[in-house]
Amino acid sequence: MTDSRARILGRIRTALAGTERTTPAPAEPIARDYRDSHTDTGLVELLAHNLADYRARVHHATETDLPDLIARLLGSRGAHTLVVPPGLPDGWLPTAAGLRAVRGTDLSAAELDAMSSVLTGCAVAVAETGTIVLDGGPGQGRRMLTLVPDHHICVVRTPDQVVASVPQALRRLDPRRPQTWISGPSATSDIELDRVEGVHGPRALDVVLLVPPGGA
Repeated sequence: MTDSRARILGRIRTALAGTERTTPAPAEPIARDYRDSHTDTGLVELLAHNLADYRARVHHATETDLPDLIARLLGSRGAHTLVVPPGLPDGWLPTAAGLRAVRGTDLSAAELDAMSSVLTGCAVAVAETGTIVLDGGPGQGRRMLTLVPDHHICVVRTPDQVVASVPQALRRLDPRRPQTWISGPSATSDIELDRVEGVHGPRALDVVLLVPPGGA
């Protein structure tokens, strides 16, 4: 222990000598009767608009059409390998020749870096901010899966997974789970405001809004 540290701790002990330790009073409940969103209609359309504003590419599909759409998205990038997390529905996977889907349970960072794209679901999507949230649940996987590959395809079930605002999203999420909040492709800007994408995560983000049968 350094002399300075010993002196500081000694002063604290002297100041506390003879004082009684008391249990803090329970915190007063916080009133949350304020308005928690700006709209409660047209959420899917608002989500699509704000996702696009963040430079994500937005698509609509039914579950039946989803494999063909994903195959086209991969083909447009010349991608041949797709990493998918545990719990992702098999029916989402493309069956086109030349495409290989790999379950990313134990892949290292180097192995993930060799993958063309990653396909996941999400926990919730926030319409007012154009944000998708992953929490490591089934079909989402560990955070590394969506941070290392250069292209992320995320499927959002509408309307069930779409909420208006961040406060509404927080009520659906477990704070003990690892959360990744994504608003568009990974991007940053230097002091001259030159935008650079792909620094801290995928430089390309495709969001598929999965519509119920007959709702396309």
